Amino acid sequence: MTPQELCDCAMELPGALDDEAFGPGATVFKVEGKVFAILQDATDDQSAQVTLKCDPNLALHLRDQYPAVGPGYHVNKRHWNTVVLDSTVPSPAVREMVEHSWDRVVSGMTKADRERLRLQRG
Repeated sequence: MTPQELCDCAMELPGALDDEAFGPGATVFKVEGKVFAILQDATDDQSAQVTLKCDPNLALHLRDQYPAVGPGYHVNKRHWNTVVLDSTVPSPAVREMVEHSWDRVVSGMTKADRERLRLQRG
C-alpha cells in the first residue's frame, strides 16, 4: 500500500480527520479527536510507515506474521504496531489493520458516539 492509498483508506472511515499535529512529515488521522493512525513520510533512510492501534494479542500475531510489522514507534508498544509501507505486507492486510485501529479507538467512545459512527460505517 502506498502512503496515498493509506490516506485514502483512513479518510474513508466515518468521522476521520487528518492533520499534522506532531509537525511536518507525520500525518495524524483522528476520529472524534482520538488518534487511530500516524503516517510518517518516507526518508532517504526508510520507507513510509504507519502506526496503528491494535488488540495486544493480534499485535503480537501480526508482528510474527510480517517482518515489516513491529512494536509501535513512540507509543505504547503493547497496544500499537508500526507497519513499514514497503509492499511486503499486502494492501488488503494493511487496510484491515487501519480499519481495526479505527474500531479499537471507536470502541472506547461513549455509546452514543460508537453507535453513530458504526451506523455511518454500515
